[in-house]
Amino acid sequence: MNPRPAPARSPLLTPPEAAAYGPPPVPAPHTDAELAALLRLLAGHRRPRLHTVTVGHSRDAVSRKAAEAFAQAWLAAGHAVLAVVDWPEQAASWLRPAHRLTDPGPDALVIAAAPLGWAQLARRLAHSTPWHPERTFGFASLAEPVAVALAGNVLDGVRGAHADGGTWRIEHGWTDSVPPTTGGAG
Repeated sequence: MNPRPAPARSPLLTPPEAAAYGPPPVPAPHTDAELAALLRLLAGHRRPRLHTVTVGHSRDAVSRKAAEAFAQAWLAAGHAVLAVVDWPEQAASWLRPAHRLTDPGPDALVIAAAPLGWAQLARRLAHSTPWHPERTFGFASLAEPVAVALAGNVLDGVRGAHADGGTWRIEHGWTDSVPPTTGGAG
């Protein structure tokens, strides 16, 4: 008799892992400079050129408003939003929102989220979908150190904007920041 192989460990955080860093920070409202910097990041992406996005957000009011603001600005610039997907901070698996974010085949994902839910979703995206972190862009809350730590090593390549209009990129578990440009609105 061949013994059954052990089931693969879930990519999700256990409750003790999720609590290891204490309560995660709540997302701050997005700023005009942050939104403008995020739009510039996507517009400046050259290979491949980005036109279609799926926008994702956690269900808190701040993340929802940031996602709505981005979607409106992206559409106003003549681009397409394939879907807007939300998720709770606590879920059984995050599999449904992970598939809804990636299944329409967008050029990029744009995320506004609270750190814990984002970390869980990112782990699910990496484990269960054809997700490309380097084609994922986000608001400042995604670069919170607790979000990066909780997500593990799956966020390398994710980029986004800080509230002051500066930008950030996650590489090797670290967030590298670039200050806003000095000649106008960051």
